[in-house]
Amino acid sequence: MNIRRIAAFSDGETGGNPAGVWIGSSLPTDAEMQRMAADIGFSETAFAASEGAAWRVRYFSPECEVPFCGHATIALGAVLAMENGDGVFKIKLNAANITVEGHREGATISAALQSPPTRSAPEDPKIVSDALALFGIVANDLDHALPPALVHGGADHLVLALDSREVLRAMTYDLNAGRAFMREVRLTTIILINAQTPRLFHARNPFASGGIYEDPATGAAAAAFAGYLRDIGWPHGGAIDIVQGEDMGMRSILHAEIPPLPGSSIRVSGTARIMAPGEKARKL
Repeated sequence: MNIRRIAAFSDGETGGNPAGVWIGSSLPTDAEMQRMAADIGFSETAFAASEGAAWRVRYFSPECEVPFCGHATIALGAVLAMENGDGVFKIKLNAANITVEGHREGATISAALQSPPTRSAPEDPKIVSDALALFGIVANDLDHALPPALVHGGADHLVLALDSREVLRAMTYDLNAGRAFMREVRLTTIILINAQTPRLFHARNPFASGGIYEDPATGAAAAAFAGYLRDIGWPHGGAIDIVQGEDMGMRSILHAEIPPLPGSSIRVSGTARIMAPGEKARKL
């Protein structure tokens, strides 16, 4: 497998979310992409093939295809910059067209994606109740300034904002139960988040729908969450930072810029690092 291994949204030379990046002249078959994603074992692998002036991109977790993956897009932007020089690259997804840009400054690689359009809406109370039960969280643990919502920025996520960093740190759940629940209600991840300030958040993102207990950095969820903050009139000041992966020893930093137009694309950026030979994603 000619797959590059990149940790996206890294914290300097550590942390970040490992992603596989495969680039070729034409995409492999669905079965081949699924097999390669399962073999590499990262939460997502991006498969990219040149298509005119753009790149056709699909994303696979070890168990299924996902419509959009932010951290794998950042990893792809880093690889494209390494192979083609700094620039902005057009990306064709299954259901949207976006861009990713990549830049190198010495040993540092930075990348930024423009998300698909965002939207949000209150979530079904039954789904919220079932999600709380999955994590052993009670309604009194929620931050009612950030009500539960179904958010979208290329994929669907459930936001559960917690009023305590300690409750977030203690997050646990059963992977098989989470997989069944999230697939039944068609959630890509669940965003468990705590606001340290109006512009700084701590997050954890279970990705049981893809067979992954937790993602250390989730760019698609960051975009969807940023769009939700815009929708509810949160005082975000035009940008937010999200610290994720800290509680699993893979501290990651995501920056999201929020333009005023409702539903418009969110710019999510961070640094990326080439993973050391033999380095693997950390499993809980």
